[in-house]
Amino acid sequence: MKVHLIKRNTILKYIKSNQNSKVYFDIWMNQLKSANWSNTNDIFNTFKSADILGKSSNRIVFNIGGNHYRLICNFYFGKENIHLFINWIGTHSEYTKLCDKNLQYKVNKY
Repeated sequence: MKVHLIKRNTILKYIKSNQNSKVYFDIWMNQLKSANWSNTNDIFNTFKSADILGKSSNRIVFNIGGNHYRLICNFYFGKENIHLFINWIGTHSEYTKLCDKNLQYKVNKY
């Protein structure tokens, strides 16, 4: 199934204020365009460094740009598409601060 990225403009806004991230997020979004997922294993086949946040969770973190950036999303396997909802975008160090406070499981900035 194709991936429906919810709040793509969130990434575009982040890129505008963080120009160094543009090339990395462009690569990530291009990979997403050609993705065809039917289960979580397919997500990991597309993005080898992605991690599910919590046991049996529908929240995933993507490592972007050689681990420079992190993107937290919720995913839902629908009947025709996989819906990927952006919850948070930031640098690796900002993500580490979220983890230190155990906020990676519930942050929803967007």
